[in-house]
Amino acid sequence: MPIQTIYQRPGFLLRRAHQISASIFERACAELALTPAQYGVLCIIQEQAGIDQSSLARALAFDKVTVLRVLKGLEERGFCQRTISSENRRQMSVSLTAAGRRLLQEANEPVQKAHDMLLSPFNAAERAQFMALLQTLTTQLDGEARASFVPMSAQT
Repeated sequence: MPIQTIYQRPGFLLRRAHQISASIFERACAELALTPAQYGVLCIIQEQAGIDQSSLARALAFDKVTVLRVLKGLEERGFCQRTISSENRRQMSVSLTAAGRRLLQEANEPVQKAHDMLLSPFNAAERAQFMALLQTLTTQLDGEARASFVPMSAQT
């Protein structure tokens, strides 16, 4: 198989697109030392204060180990706090601190810049088509993923 064949495979291109997306995001948010995973976690916690770690993992399609690693880092930086759930003593509830809310506010502009940069190769119609195709791909093949995905609207 010629090497060019590998470069045309969807898996290779999706992995490369993810690398580019993460790099653009991290560069835009460098002053905040914020990664895409951290931003996602903070956004979900802001939307659902007191969410348990398992629901948080499902809301972002993370495995439990990944969400725990991200939470520990955010907690060490003072952006969130974990407490024992009042509803289930075996679960931890997660909420934002005042510093976490401020960080999300400060992230609005650089996150939007990263979003705009990532989609900049496309015109408006291509952007809509690209997003629709990504939605179709992820929705139709969701059962093939290693980590389950349950959007926030479906959890509440």
